[in-house]
Amino acid sequence: MSWLRALRETARSGLTVERQRLDPVIAARAALGLALVVGFSLAVFGPAVAASSAFGAFQAAIATFQRSWRPRPTLALASGASLAVSTFLGYLTVSHEPLFLALLMLWTFLSGLAWAAGPTAGMIASSNVAIMLVTVTLPSSVATAAGHAAMIFAGGVVQAALVVLLPVRPWGAQRDALADALAAEADYARRLRHDPVAPFDPLPLMHARSAAALTRGQARRRPAELHGARGLAERIRPVLASLADPAVGVPEEGPARARVREMLGATGSLLDAAAHAIRHGEPVDLPEPAVAALHSRDTLSLLHGPPRRAAIRLVALLGDVVDTAEPRTETSGHGATPRTRPSLVRLAPLVLVKGRAELRRDSPVLRHAIRVSAVTAAGYLLGAVLPLGLGHGYWAPMASVMVMRPDFSQTYARSVARFGGTLVGVALATGVVQSFHPGVYLSAGLAVVCAFGMYLFMRTGYAAGQVFVAAYVVFLLGMEGAGVGQTVRDRVTLTLIGGLLAMLAYAVYPAWETPRLRGRLADWLASVGGYAAVVVARYADPVGPGSPDVREALLNTRAARVAWQEAVERATHEPVRHRGLSHAAVEQADHALAEFGRVAMLMEAHLPEPGAPPVPEAATLAEALRHATEQGAKQIRERRPPEWDELRETVDAWSDDAPDHFLLHKGASLILEALDEVTTALTDSTRARTR
Repeated sequence: MSWLRALRETARSGLTVERQRLDPVIAARAALGLALVVGFSLAVFGPAVAASSAFGAFQAAIATFQRSWRPRPTLALASGASLAVSTFLGYLTVSHEPLFLALLMLWTFLSGLAWAAGPTAGMIASSNVAIMLVTVTLPSSVATAAGHAAMIFAGGVVQAALVVLLPVRPWGAQRDALADALAAEADYARRLRHDPVAPFDPLPLMHARSAAALTRGQARRRPAELHGARGLAERIRPVLASLADPAVGVPEEGPARARVREMLGATGSLLDAAAHAIRHGEPVDLPEPAVAALHSRDTLSLLHGPPRRAAIRLVALLGDVVDTAEPRTETSGHGATPRTRPSLVRLAPLVLVKGRAELRRDSPVLRHAIRVSAVTAAGYLLGAVLPLGLGHGYWAPMASVMVMRPDFSQTYARSVARFGGTLVGVALATGVVQSFHPGVYLSAGLAVVCAFGMYLFMRTGYAAGQVFVAAYVVFLLGMEGAGVGQTVRDRVTLTLIGGLLAMLAYAVYPAWETPRLRGRLADWLASVGGYAAVVVARYADPVGPGSPDVREALLNTRAARVAWQEAVERATHEPVRHRGLSHAAVEQADHALAEFGRVAMLMEAHLPEPGAPPVPEAATLAEALRHATEQGAKQIRERRPPEWDELRETVDAWSDDAPDHFLLHKGASLILEALDEVTTALTDSTRARTR
């Protein structure tokens, strides 16, 4: 993709507003918290302290909007506390420019590394650095700096208290995640009616799994209907695939296929009903035609062998889903053992470990940390040297740190959107301040209104949100009297400089995803090979479908597949030519490994029950699968087409004496076909590259 096209695509994404993602009720609650803090601070302490406390409440509310499964009050408190500490330390050094610059670079570098812990930590850390650049200019002594820091933390406390006192859709994020997983299963069931080998996106199930991990406090209060349905949805998926796939035994046409299609459609309707009930906390409204279709006597007369077992198991699992989805008054704290999520205090060592793991040359997070710290320092120095700053040159570094992300597309989209939004916001707000000279309380009121607009567009329409952010800062500083002399031209020019520095830094010191696609593909191959090997090994040593090592291998495969898909998505928008993987090779390899995973999932759906006769040949196949995929992954990383000779010899040896199992030999052949397709994709890509 050319640079011009890449810029156009990323800019369009930053200017897009999705109306369904607007949440005015939560935005109003956040603005109310800001208004309470500003009003109290103005009445008791005056405009300067009110501005600091307002920034604290503003940032704490931003933290509660981030995509996280942690309690929102905890995020608000953590944000307020970290901003208070950074403001106080920043003020102690701001009069000594070299010392403050060193502190700023260190603080920004650590905020860049915070992305290793996830986007929530990265966003909160980046926002804190940006706002600190403003708040350090407000105090006039060490004592007042301590007072400002205390009020900043108080702003976080107020926002946390409002989240508790005025809850909006409690457990809404967890309900949506679980409902989305069930809805994805419903859509999958309907697609299988027309395409028996339709692919399935595991991301909704992964989000639901993340949402199911709770802190101890959350575990005591979780509604009962949020416990259990996720595990059932994950167990339904391989059963659906097994029921639909012709390779398992149901002919592609005929009465049995018609019965299967009817059951799949009924499954989609039932899962949709359960998803709606969980999302809204309502009783499950069962569609009677779907219930009748699932319990039809034709199932037992038309289906035989593995399809019949899959149909019976599907009906039982759907009954469990409906029972679990019914809202009840008791919580899962009684008799349940949910996955635990560490508290923020216990999370700190884990974040340090993740940060240290990124201190390597090929880490995109480390490159981001270096980029953002260098750009922020350069922006701060330019703002201090240029006559445009007038003592308030923080607009340049603030713009840089707010737009920079570890990947290219988000950085460039936010740079374009921030400049456009800031241009409009600063022009309007500065025009109002300089034309009408609003008083302290009117400026505070206008700042609260702008904050509401920013919160409203927090989750979509980044450019629209930046209009309100820029206006908010202007009105808040105008309330305190700071920066009144700055013109629209000064602020816009400094913002443009900050955005250009961010974009230039990524061009000079990039972290492209495109050259790493082979590594992501190799990781996915190794993980799906390990999953298939563990599943096949269970045929040699039957322990039933609840095997924990199978479960762990499946989760590793999902994570590797999502990492591959996200890398492909990022690489699509990068202005670089492919280095070893063409677009055609990416699509073909993706299809092949998805087919590999689907066959392994079919094998998992028919794992023998405990006590079933073992299949000794499965142990040999499992070892061949594990070794072949590990070697194949190594060959892909070394830019060589993978070879599957050992696995082929194992499968060919069964041509005259196949294992006594309806699926094992057929599944091994299908897996080998999928792996051969991977080799074809990479071989064709290598030839195209060398021409």
